[in-house]
Amino acid sequence: MKVEAKMLLGLGLFFGIMCAVYWNWSLENAGGVMMFAGMLLCFLPGSYYYFWSRRMKARPEDDPNATQASGAGVVGSFPGTSIWPFTLGMGAFLVVLALVFGIWFLVPGLGLVAWAMLGGTAEGRRGGKV
Repeated sequence: MKVEAKMLLGLGLFFGIMCAVYWNWSLENAGGVMMFAGMLLCFLPGSYYYFWSRRMKARPEDDPNATQASGAGVVGSFPGTSIWPFTLGMGAFLVVLALVFGIWFLVPGLGLVAWAMLGGTAEGRRGGKV
């Protein structure tokens, strides 16, 4: 996690410097605020990764002398196909459409979201299709 932490902290530093330069030269607030938010969005996970990278043992990805064999391990299994992510996405889409076209879209949207959450939870607990 040291590589990720250094990358995000460096990117946050870059955004911070660019924010200061942009804000002082352009005298425009919106872009400066967005760059400031980008800086914070890089520093937040970067500092979290840095905090944990100092407390964890080094991963093979963090070792410059590591080989491919040292990073190999159990791959594990991937979940099977499921309809619930699509159902959740369609429900969220209808909830957003309620903001544009009318509140009546909220009823089927929230129904689909609830159905997807229940179905995905039941499928995850039982394993396999519901």
